[in-house]
Amino acid sequence: MENLHEVLREKGYKKIKFKVTKTQHLAIKAKVNGIAGNFILDTGASNSCVGFESIERFELAAKKSKTKASGAGGTGMKTQISSENKLQLGSWKNKDFSIVIFDLSHVNQALESHKAKPVHGIIGADVLLEGKAIIDYYNHYLYLK
Repeated sequence: MENLHEVLREKGYKKIKFKVTKTQHLAIKAKVNGIAGNFILDTGASNSCVGFESIERFELAAKKSKTKASGAGGTGMKTQISSENKLQLGSWKNKDFSIVIFDLSHVNQALESHKAKPVHGIIGADVLLEGKAIIDYYNHYLYLK
């Protein structure tokens, strides 16, 4: 069988390492506006997001949003949006990235209750779809084009 990495590299994919945490989440490093952070790679999240507490860290220009967030932590959560950001995962880049901002405290409380590290945000299906993602669960690599 051909080497998956070689085949995907020839097709223009970038290889990004992730780790599986003790809570079975996929942890991935990303840079937002050139600033590194810890994220969960979540195929079930429709949009990528960060917590309100990360607005200053990532130098986000937050604007009000009428959209309400829903997820494992509940429904009807207030959100903000920040557009025209730079996102980088490994060597893959998006120079016009919009990110949802909402209260991630419930996510981090759950992680900390299992003695796992808190995260700054979540990388969701918006990035995975745009990057034509392929996830190699066995070798712990995300491939984006």
